[in-house]
Amino acid sequence: MSTPLTSADAQRMVDLLASRPLVRLITEIDDNGAIPPRRLAGTLSDLSTHQLRSSSDTARAHGLVRIAPGAGLELTDAGMKLADLYDAMAHWARRRNVPAPVCAFSRRIRCVFDLLAPSLATERADGAEVGLARLRTLLIQWLADNPHVAGASETEPAA
Repeated sequence: MSTPLTSADAQRMVDLLASRPLVRLITEIDDNGAIPPRRLAGTLSDLSTHQLRSSSDTARAHGLVRIAPGAGLELTDAGMKLADLYDAMAHWARRRNVPAPVCAFSRRIRCVFDLLAPSLATERADGAEVGLARLRTLLIQWLADNPHVAGASETEPAA
């Protein structure tokens, strides 16, 4: 990503990547491996049928997951790198009690994305804390490797 995102593109990207159903799907597969066919609802039982369908469709459309014959839904290379980015964001947020000392993993991810979004529409992260600036750099690199996500126009999966 050689040019900054527009504010609207940055917000669409945040809405897409920080949606709770997508975060849950990506991190579940990252933590526990492929989700076998017909096991998605049982594995992510806290999500509605609509959220499951929307998040898996969105993840497939953006090349984050694929259906592997015999294994089920698994992460692509882009999905694995996104999971690593989520882990780095959560680690940063946990160490700083952002947004609260105790909260859900997906809420921490959303908060960090919300902190980063304004700086994505500029060339530099003026005044950003070193750790947050590092996360911005990691996110920009991930977006450069996955440019189809930066300009995402699909609606976000239901939260």
